Amino acid sequence: MRRVNVFIVLTTFLLGGIVANAQAEVKKLDFKKGEVLDILLFTGKPELGKLFPRYKETAFAFALETGYQPQPLLSVLETTQGGYQPGSLVFGKWKDLNSRKKFLNEITTKVPDFHQQRRAMWSTFYLAYYEMENDVTFEINPEKVIVATAYWKDNSTEFNSFKKEWLKKAQGSGGKVLLELTDARSSMGYMYKPDYVVLTEWNDRAAFNAFHKENIKMSDNGVQNVNEFVIQ
Repeated sequence: MRRVNVFIVLTTFLLGGIVANAQAEVKKLDFKKGEVLDILLFTGKPELGKLFPRYKETAFAFALETGYQPQPLLSVLETTQGGYQPGSLVFGKWKDLNSRKKFLNEITTKVPDFHQQRRAMWSTFYLAYYEMENDVTFEINPEKVIVATAYWKDNSTEFNSFKKEWLKKAQGSGGKVLLELTDARSSMGYMYKPDYVVLTEWNDRAAFNAFHKENIKMSDNGVQNVNEFVIQ
């Protein structure tokens, strides 16, 4: 229940009071070449609802001024691989890499207690961001099963073979690749730099579960770590 409440709190504050029913709508995300895509993974504390209004007026206001564009918030329904279990996975958008860097470089000057505010509201908070090399559009359909998978590689050659087999098995099992990301950047204190992130869509849980059983049987040569979440 707490995870759902945190999601609704953030939705209300960040997206101007959208009701809970809006969570059931298809969420369309559109990124142009040169824009920056954020992936934020966090778990809220009970104090989040009380403390977030000040964060919105300070840090969030500066992000908007700098070029941040909020995107639909997503809830993590389940962790299917790895030990990290965040409450939310959020995509964000910046107009370009310079605006992203400006925020990171200037936020503590504008908001001296920025990090303290975050620690008070979230028990975990991780960030990866990507400069888009091409135009990308994808949808999060609540009628489908959406899975976000992040891999860290141990050996490039072996990992490339693993990834090729992974994609072949996923697509052969009915999975649709919505997004692939490489070359993650991050920031001190919030470091999250997987070597490969892939977002897949499945018609139903049975289809994903069938693939998942085959996935975990695969040789993990070249793989250092994995996180995988079902999101909505």
